[in-house]
Amino acid sequence: MLTLYNTLRHAKENFSPIDRNCVKMFTCGPSIYQPPHIGNYRTFLYEDILVRYLCYCGFTVNRAIILTDIEDKAIEEAKKQGISLFELTERNAQRFLKEAQELAIALPNEIARSSTTISSAIEIIEKLLQKGVAYRHGKNIYFDVHAFPEFGKLYRIDISSWPRRKIRFSRDTYNGRRWNRGDFILWHGNDSNAEISFRAPFGSGRPAWNVQDAAAVVQYLGEQIDINCGGIDNIFRHHDYNIAVMESYTGKQFARYYLHGEHLLVNGKTMSKSRGNIIYPEDIYKKGFKPYHLRFFLLSKHYREKLNFSEKNFLRTIEHLDRVRQLVRAIFELTPKAHTPKASGNAATGIRDVFEEAMNDDLNFPRAFEEVSKMLSAIVRMKSNLSMEELERIRDAINAVDEVMNVLR
Repeated sequence: MLTLYNTLRHAKENFSPIDRNCVKMFTCGPSIYQPPHIGNYRTFLYEDILVRYLCYCGFTVNRAIILTDIEDKAIEEAKKQGISLFELTERNAQRFLKEAQELAIALPNEIARSSTTISSAIEIIEKLLQKGVAYRHGKNIYFDVHAFPEFGKLYRIDISSWPRRKIRFSRDTYNGRRWNRGDFILWHGNDSNAEISFRAPFGSGRPAWNVQDAAAVVQYLGEQIDINCGGIDNIFRHHDYNIAVMESYTGKQFARYYLHGEHLLVNGKTMSKSRGNIIYPEDIYKKGFKPYHLRFFLLSKHYREKLNFSEKNFLRTIEHLDRVRQLVRAIFELTPKAHTPKASGNAATGIRDVFEEAMNDDLNFPRAFEEVSKMLSAIVRMKSNLSMEELERIRDAINAVDEVMNVLR
């Protein structure tokens, strides 16, 4: 049985969706005020592995992902570059879609954007106002954290220690891993002649980042989901805000499982503009490496562990991948002799068994890859004893596990 580390419980739990056959899953997409870097893609890749493995296990996956194309940072960046908000975000959206395809990241056919879920955001805010969980201050609308008794349950905040006086935080996002000990914004009110403005019963403006994910979930998945995924930074403020908004809006549990991926470091340090160490996929490809090299490297450490990118580490990792890919090529080029014995099926079964055992343990991709690699080495050594029937089973098993891994062929 598949077990996943649930941040909400701080423990591994057996996975059991609300609907036994269909998994509803929401993943935070990129904020497209800038192009995604390889650290962002590390998050998108562990989510891709999760989607693919759920399908491998026989589930249907109904997934939504959102591109954040309306927020403070995007508006500020567009002004800085002297272009329209749409021009900025569309350019980065197309880059993301192209790079995701190159990295074999499976995405939903229809991808939500902040700008395409406005009506859902307005509907949610209206209901929160009616329930008294949200309130107006000037032209803006805020979420009253003290009106939601379970606020901070993901991070395990003791809300009783927070100030009772009104403190309002009015930006979409804040840097760092500190908590804004007060109310968070849901709606940026503005004048009707503002550059980014949408009409709503409670006044013109734009939805804040803190309600945009909820709007996408309601519009594409409904009121409840099974899994909410993101990077570890989402544990700070963002996912607890999502819980507060969704559970206040619906009166139901929002998600059953929360998964969070750790940071990618570069030479032991976090990526930042100030350090000048941000790496984009194209930086890797310009050096002659392939997208499958980058995909494998970003998956080469368990998603809940930090991964350090250095030239030495990257080269060592992809050299290992290339050796394993040679084993796979050798297996697909084998031609058994006519006198080979009848197939036992043990090798093909073994590939699936070791793969599933590792993946069922909280998506342990690195261990799954190593165990499958050992099986492939053993198969190449015993090539003279393989019948055509067994060889076909082995190839089918390799193809099956590579539907999840997407690095072997």
